[in-house]
Amino acid sequence: MARTRIALVGLGMAVDPHARSLLELEDRVEVAYAFSPTEERRRAFSERFPFPICDSLETILTDRNVAAVLILTPPNTHLDLVRRAAAAGKHVLLEKPVEITTARSEALVEACRAAGVKLGMVLQHRFRPAARKLASLVREGELGEFLGASATIRLWRPQSYYDEPGRGTLARDGGGVLLTQGIHTLDLYLSLAGPVAEVFAYAATTRLHRMETEDLVCGSVRFADGALGTVEATTAAYPGSPERIDLIGAKGSARLAGTGLEVSFLDGREVHMESGTTAGGTGASPMDFPHAWHRDLILDFVDAIETGGDPMVTGQAALNVHRFIDALLESSRSGKPCMIRS
Repeated sequence: MARTRIALVGLGMAVDPHARSLLELEDRVEVAYAFSPTEERRRAFSERFPFPICDSLETILTDRNVAAVLILTPPNTHLDLVRRAAAAGKHVLLEKPVEITTARSEALVEACRAAGVKLGMVLQHRFRPAARKLASLVREGELGEFLGASATIRLWRPQSYYDEPGRGTLARDGGGVLLTQGIHTLDLYLSLAGPVAEVFAYAATTRLHRMETEDLVCGSVRFADGALGTVEATTAAYPGSPERIDLIGAKGSARLAGTGLEVSFLDGREVHMESGTTAGGTGASPMDFPHAWHRDLILDFVDAIETGGDPMVTGQAALNVHRFIDALLESSRSGKPCMIRS
């Protein structure tokens, strides 16, 4: 079976779990190029991983044998890079978030749709085994009608994390705890609980951080089906703890905490699941987590290319979480409830 040829674009902090995953997927994927415009990053990457190094994006875009690009650059670069890749006929797997604003994100998704290329998003929390088990129970109606659904994200980032140029700014990152850290859990939350109709929220930057964007958000949520819930997200909760999603259904309740799952049904059945690995990345070392979920996400994307189907997390699906985040922040600014546009 021919391997799918992929090029890495961006060799910064986010690249390690992807590169480790690609090493394990060598029977399905060939890394044709690893590109960064920075010589120092190319050199550092080549010392750790045995992939061909490239110093020109054009080399990738003009190589007809490259089927897809894996883009791992800062959020404010995504629209231009994806437009160029899509115009060259390359499928795109994109590190979160889609872009720094929802308008730019929508333009990016449209560029891929118009070019007829696939767009997958790196929102790997959906690939945790416990999350996939809970998603299966939800699809099968095992919890019954939803009554409530809440997400709790209590992470820790020291000030040194935000001292990196551009981090926590609107210009480069597009947002704070919601768009940069919480987006993973919020995407999973929405995929499980369904569309949101309205939110009311408060957002702040605590005295623990000097940064432009928010590091603490608390909100109430009303779902389209009438269920209620809450969202709490922060990077000021030392030393950090696993993110949690709680679902309350008419037939039972579920708690997804990090890599573990606990479900209790009214009929007496129970589900207990622990993967044996920690979620990681909740504290001062944001990249300290297993790469297995990235590996499964990349494999899912490759399968979509080869079969003509859609990846689990499409660009269109990612717009849902962007609009949810927009509504939380708009409610905080206005002091009023904010409806979610579809």
